[in-house]
Amino acid sequence: MKKDLLMWDETLFRDIEVFEIDYIPEQFNHRDSQTRELAFNIKPGMKGARPLNTICRGLPGTGKTTSVKKLFEQIEEKTKKLIPVYINCQIDNTKFAIFSQIYKKLTNRPPPASGTSFKNLFDMVCKLVNDREAVLLVCLDDANYLLYEKEINKVLYTLLRSHESNEGVRIGIITVISDMNVDLMQEVDQRVSSVFRPSEIYFPPYEEEEISEILKERVMQGLYPGVLSNAMLDLIVEQTLKSGDLRVGIDLLKRSVLNAEMDARHGVEKDDICRAYLVSKYVHLSHTVKTLSDDEKRLLRILAKIAQDEKEMSAGFVFEEVKKETATGYTRFYEMIKKFDAMRLINLNYREGKGRTRVITLRYDPARITAILA
Repeated sequence: MKKDLLMWDETLFRDIEVFEIDYIPEQFNHRDSQTRELAFNIKPGMKGARPLNTICRGLPGTGKTTSVKKLFEQIEEKTKKLIPVYINCQIDNTKFAIFSQIYKKLTNRPPPASGTSFKNLFDMVCKLVNDREAVLLVCLDDANYLLYEKEINKVLYTLLRSHESNEGVRIGIITVISDMNVDLMQEVDQRVSSVFRPSEIYFPPYEEEEISEILKERVMQGLYPGVLSNAMLDLIVEQTLKSGDLRVGIDLLKRSVLNAEMDARHGVEKDDICRAYLVSKYVHLSHTVKTLSDDEKRLLRILAKIAQDEKEMSAGFVFEEVKKETATGYTRFYEMIKKFDAMRLINLNYREGKGRTRVITLRYDPARITAILA
C-alpha cells in the first residue's frame, strides 16, 4: 500500500487559478520588445489623440492577448480619458455584437434588448465617448474570425470612419491575428486600408528556454513545493514545444497535477503527464469548436462520421452527404469548409485528375472531434 497518501480534503494546488487559460500573470516575461512597441502605438491616446492602429500577429499561445490585457490594465489604472475595450471575436463577430460590447463597457449594462437598430446603437456609443471627452481603444482579438464571417470590412470601416459622422470621436484599433495564413491588409478593401494603415508587431513562438521559465513561474505560483520535480517539468516543456502552443503546456500542468491528486499522491509522475497529454493536446480543438455555429458543428460532425468510416472526402461527396441531413446550399457549405481550413480544423487540398478535385482531411482524430461535439 502507498504511504503518505493525500487526505480527501487535501490539494496539491496553492492556487489553481494560475493554470486557467485566461489567467493574466503578474509577471509577464519574454515579450518586452512587443509590449514596448504596442505601448508606443497606444501612447497618443493617453494624451487625447487617436492611438496608432496595430496588428499583433503570431501563432496561438504566443502572448498576444496577454500583452494587450496587461497594457489595458495599466491604462485603466492611470486614466479615464483613454477607454480600452477588449473584444473576443471568436464570440462577438458581427458589427452589432462588437458595438454592443463597446456600449456595455461604457455603461456597465447591455444595450436595450429589443428595438435598437445598429444606427441607434452606433450613435449612442459615439455620444457616450464625446460626452466623456475620451478616446476609445478597441482590441479585436482573433480578428481573423471577422474575416471568416465576412464582417471585417464592415467592422473596421465603421470604427475607422466614425469621426466623419460624429465629430470629435477618436478610436484606435488593435487587431490580433492568430492565423498565419491571413494577411489582413490584403484582405480588407481599399476604403479600409487607406485609413487603417497599421503597424505590425510579430509575436514569434516561444523558445524552449522561455517555455521552461514561464511554466516554472506558474508552478511556483500555483503548486506547493515538491509537487512537480524538475524532470517532470522538463517532460511537460518537451510536450509543449512539440505542440507549439503555450496553452497546451499550461493545461498539461493542471491536468497532470489533477491526475496525481486523483490517485492521492503528493507528486506528479510520468504516467500522470502522459494521460493528461491525451486531453491537453486537443486544447486548440476544444476552444475552436466552442465558437462554431450550430450548422458549422453539424457539418463538422458529418465530416468526423465520414472520416471514421474511412471514406475519401471529396468536397462533392461530402456535400451530397450534407444534403441528406440539412437544407444547406453549396455556397454556404463551401464557405464553412474554407472557414474550417482557415481555422486549422481540416486540410483542404486539390487532387489532379479529371479536373481538380478538392479533398478534405481532418487535422484531428474524428473520434475526439465527435466526443468534443457531444
